[in-house]
Amino acid sequence: MAYSPKNAAKTAWIIGASSGIGRALALRLVKDGYRVAVSARRREVLEALSREAEGQILAFPLDICDRDAVHRVTGEVRSALGSIALVVQAAGTYQRDTPSRFDAKAMRQMVDLNLMGTAHCLEALVPLMRADGGGQISLVGSVSGYAGLPGGGAYGATKSALITLAEAIHPELVRHGIHVSVINPGFVETPLTAANDFPMPFMISAENAAERIVAGLKKGRFEIAFPKRMVFALKLLRLLPYPLFFALTQRMLRQG
Repeated sequence: MAYSPKNAAKTAWIIGASSGIGRALALRLVKDGYRVAVSARRREVLEALSREAEGQILAFPLDICDRDAVHRVTGEVRSALGSIALVVQAAGTYQRDTPSRFDAKAMRQMVDLNLMGTAHCLEALVPLMRADGGGQISLVGSVSGYAGLPGGGAYGATKSALITLAEAIHPELVRHGIHVSVINPGFVETPLTAANDFPMPFMISAENAAERIVAGLKKGRFEIAFPKRMVFALKLLRLLPYPLFFALTQRMLRQG
């Protein structure tokens, strides 16, 4: 990868690797010769992934909402790998919202996992990476973080916050050899998107997403966003004056 510790260790920790992008990325990095640690809440799923990779993936069960557990497991991963050159924080959840029946509890769950879980990881990782001479931390956001879209207010808010967070911490951390990047995918075939009951344009497989992420990481990009047509459309939408913006987003509302 473009940014790694001074010892150039090919080590990676994928957080949120039980399915979808995280799982596919873990398997893809093994093919590149990386020693990979994976975390998620379900031990049995991680152990099955390790068996699939013939033991080249190390399983570390973790609930990133538990701050103390994050610090403990971060130390365990570092001890097992020697140092952590690359971390991809892919753990997250999604629930479609309906403003007329706003569910604060559901939003709290998304904030706790998508945003505060990431904060716990950063708090634990940054000092260790500084001590090891640097590394790369990539946060998985979403193209839904570019603009407020009907049905995705709470989820999009957490992803927008992750994008802003990555932008804010990158300039200082890069001085210490820690390259922070953000991954903004569109629709990817995962258990979360499988539950959607609306059209999902430009859908790609998790394996395709993993290939695009690895290519972006190797080039040292700050933002790794795909597919390009969806990225362009949503970034253009964000630039429109609000009368035009709302004229378009109102068309996305469900009928009835």
